[in-house]
Amino acid sequence: MNCDFNAIICIATLAAGAILFLDRVLHIQVSATAPTVPAGPGTATSAPLRMVRRAVVHHARALFPVLLVVAIARSFIFEPYRIPSDSMMPGLVHGDFILVDKFAYGLRWPIFNTKMIPTGSPHRGDVIVFRSPADPGTNLIKRLVGLPGDHIVVRDNRLTINGRLVPLSEDGTCDGRHGFAGSPLALETFGVADHVVLFAPDRWSKDFEGTVPPGHYFFMGDNRNDSEDSRFADVGFVPEANLIGHAHRIWMNWRLPGWPDWSRIGMKIR
Repeated sequence: MNCDFNAIICIATLAAGAILFLDRVLHIQVSATAPTVPAGPGTATSAPLRMVRRAVVHHARALFPVLLVVAIARSFIFEPYRIPSDSMMPGLVHGDFILVDKFAYGLRWPIFNTKMIPTGSPHRGDVIVFRSPADPGTNLIKRLVGLPGDHIVVRDNRLTINGRLVPLSEDGTCDGRHGFAGSPLALETFGVADHVVLFAPDRWSKDFEGTVPPGHYFFMGDNRNDSEDSRFADVGFVPEANLIGHAHRIWMNWRLPGWPDWSRIGMKIR
């Protein structure tokens, strides 16, 4: 998740558009001056340049509408991401390809990532893709646990928010298809919504206590003992400006080497 494909696509779209615009301007100028400009000895030598120009304009004309549609879709509607780790198991596993709703928390200008139209607010329990505060070029995916002003306490894998212990009930063990066989699972409940979390017994649990600052959020991975999240200094509290979108649905799972896991296609992310 380190490459900013949105920036690449937007720059390519602007470049193709600029080529078409310049070609149009030059065509108008040549058409206006053609009757008064006589052919000269340099006409033959400019033929290769005209061929290169025609080829560049031809490719720009073919690519521009495709790039424009992709840039608009990825910047304002949905963007695909690949899950590169096990930090969100068991709900999301290494190799899942997901769609992220870019419209959920506000429309942002591509490249600059500044909000231009507010469209909604994050809710506790949302699975969200965001830019790492320590390295904005790296995107992370975690579950939103703490809202601005919340006092968060994590002790021995039990979560307390504003003095209230979050309900947690046993939910069997991990089947091991994607690793962590036999690890305890639990059903964690935020309000009326619940989700499954995993507690790997051979990993160290990370405790935490702090209050979420205004305009920031606190995130945790569902694989509680194997997730670098807001409990760690390298992530910490995440500014609202770093939010990218709400993880919506799995559209493919393919972990190489191996075959796609067709059973995960279309699964809704809880």
